[in-house]
Amino acid sequence: MKEIQLKDAKATLSAVVDQAVAGEPSVITRHGRKEAVVVAFDEWQRISQVPSFADLLLAFPGERDDIPERNRVPGRNVDL
Repeated sequence: MKEIQLKDAKATLSAVVDQAVAGEPSVITRHGRKEAVVVAFDEWQRISQVPSFADLLLAFPGERDDIPERNRVPGRNVDL
Protein backbone atom coordinates (compact mmCIF):
# COMPACT_ATOMS: atom_id res chain seq x y z
CA MET A 1 0.00 0.00 0.00
CA LYS A 2 1.42 3.34 -1.03
CA GLU A 3 1.81 6.22 1.45
CA ILE A 4 1.30 9.78 0.29
CA GLN A 5 1.47 13.05 2.17
CA LEU A 6 -1.78 14.99 2.44
CA LYS A 7 -0.48 17.96 0.45
CA ASP A 8 0.57 15.63 -2.38
CA ALA A 9 -2.75 13.78 -2.25
CA LYS A 10 -4.58 17.11 -2.62
CA ALA A 11 -2.49 18.04 -5.62
CA THR A 12 -3.00 14.66 -7.32
CA LEU A 13 -6.40 13.59 -5.96
CA SER A 14 -7.68 12.41 -9.33
CA ALA A 15 -4.67 10.09 -9.74
CA VAL A 16 -4.99 8.83 -6.14
CA VAL A 17 -8.65 7.97 -6.79
CA ASP A 18 -7.81 6.32 -10.13
CA GLN A 19 -5.19 4.16 -8.40
CA ALA A 20 -7.67 3.16 -5.68
CA VAL A 21 -10.23 2.15 -8.30
CA ALA A 22 -7.50 0.10 -10.00
CA GLY A 23 -6.95 -1.80 -6.74
CA GLU A 24 -4.05 0.17 -5.27
CA PRO A 25 -5.17 1.94 -2.07
CA SER A 26 -3.17 4.85 -0.67
CA VAL A 27 -2.47 5.76 2.95
CA ILE A 28 -2.73 9.51 3.49
CA THR A 29 -0.24 10.86 6.03
CA ARG A 30 -0.21 14.17 7.85
CA HIS A 31 2.97 15.26 9.62
CA GLY A 32 4.26 11.68 9.30
CA ARG A 33 1.21 10.08 10.93
CA LYS A 34 -1.13 7.76 9.04
CA GLU A 35 -4.50 9.53 8.99
CA ALA A 36 -6.70 7.97 6.28
CA VAL A 37 -6.86 5.39 3.51
CA VAL A 38 -8.28 5.93 0.03
CA VAL A 39 -9.82 2.70 -1.32
CA ALA A 40 -12.22 1.95 -4.14
CA PHE A 41 -15.89 2.18 -3.16
CA ASP A 42 -16.48 -1.49 -4.05
CA GLU A 43 -13.63 -2.52 -1.74
CA TRP A 44 -14.94 -0.32 1.07
CA GLN A 45 -18.41 -1.88 0.72
CA ARG A 46 -16.91 -5.38 0.84
CA ILE A 47 -14.85 -4.82 3.96
CA SER A 48 -17.46 -2.73 5.77
CA GLN A 49 -20.00 -5.55 5.59
CA VAL A 50 -17.84 -8.07 7.43
CA PRO A 51 -19.89 -9.22 10.43
CA SER A 52 -18.61 -8.50 13.91
CA PHE A 53 -17.40 -11.35 16.09
CA ALA A 54 -20.52 -10.90 18.23
CA ASP A 55 -22.76 -11.27 15.15
CA LEU A 56 -20.93 -14.46 14.20
CA LEU A 57 -21.41 -15.88 17.69
CA LEU A 58 -25.09 -14.97 17.73
CA ALA A 59 -25.53 -16.70 14.35
CA PHE A 60 -23.93 -19.94 15.60
CA PRO A 61 -26.38 -22.67 14.54
CA GLY A 62 -25.44 -25.19 17.25
CA GLU A 63 -26.81 -25.86 20.67
CA ARG A 64 -25.26 -24.64 23.93
CA ASP A 65 -23.98 -28.17 24.63
CA ASP A 66 -22.00 -28.10 21.36
CA ILE A 67 -19.48 -25.72 22.93
CA PRO A 68 -17.18 -27.32 25.51
CA GLU A 69 -17.13 -25.69 28.92
CA ARG A 70 -14.06 -23.58 29.62
CA ASN A 71 -11.74 -24.30 32.49
CA ARG A 72 -12.36 -21.91 35.34
CA VAL A 73 -9.57 -19.58 36.39
CA PRO A 74 -8.78 -19.91 40.10
CA GLY A 75 -9.90 -16.87 42.06
CA ARG A 76 -12.47 -15.77 39.49
CA ASN A 77 -16.13 -16.18 40.29
CA VAL A 78 -17.73 -15.52 36.91
CA ASP A 79 -20.64 -17.46 35.46
CA LEU A 80 -20.54 -17.93 31.69
